[in-house]
Amino acid sequence: MWRKVTATSFSSLKSSLFFTRLHLQQATKHNAASASAVSRFATVAPLQEKDGRCPFITFVLGGPGSGKGTQCIKIVETFGFKHLSAGDLLRREMVSNSEYGSMILNTIKEGRIVPSEVTVKLILKEMESSDNHKFLIDGFPRSEENRIAFEKISGAEPDVVLFFDCPEDVMVKRVLSRNQGRIDDNIDTIKKRLKVFEALNLPVIDYYAKKGKVHRINAVGTVDEIFEQVRPVFKACEQKALNRS
Repeated sequence: MWRKVTATSFSSLKSSLFFTRLHLQQATKHNAASASAVSRFATVAPLQEKDGRCPFITFVLGGPGSGKGTQCIKIVETFGFKHLSAGDLLRREMVSNSEYGSMILNTIKEGRIVPSEVTVKLILKEMESSDNHKFLIDGFPRSEENRIAFEKISGAEPDVVLFFDCPEDVMVKRVLSRNQGRIDDNIDTIKKRLKVFEALNLPVIDYYAKKGKVHRINAVGTVDEIFEQVRPVFKACEQKALNRS
């Protein structure tokens, strides 16, 4: 049965439509502003040679609890690399007063993923400002989309990809032991993080494995035992560099 539209209901309808339209306009403006900020932030020149040397790039990949962070410290100490953690760079930018820090913070608050271009720009900014030419990029790329963005913006590929391969039960134990007292240290949460890693990160590893760039490290054992597998990778790289010079 049709209901008669009274002046009051018509007025309410107009008011509702007005606020809906206003909300959409505000959302559109917000999205446009975010996109503009990302676009400006992501503008960067491809990597250049420094002092006649091309940057030597190593991607360090592995699930939470695989021990890659600990091994990065030993690689830095032994072979003189610059360690860049994608997560640390994002967190540092977030707490800064920069326009981009606010954009990153708002993106995360809204439950959205920080655009790959932003993370790549932060990494390249650190690389360009460093006197070093050897870089460990820890925890990036996390996905194929990350990988494509890095290669497209930087104009470079990694020279080496280290993959710390570790059984799930070992990673769960390690994360639980190091995160005691944290809210998110339950087994279910950790297993979900591992599933996300497997779904997103393994295609990246497979891609570079086909190019012969992946060095798979058995990440079970003591820190020193694991590092004895890592050491020859960089020793061989040093020897190649010497042969070229």
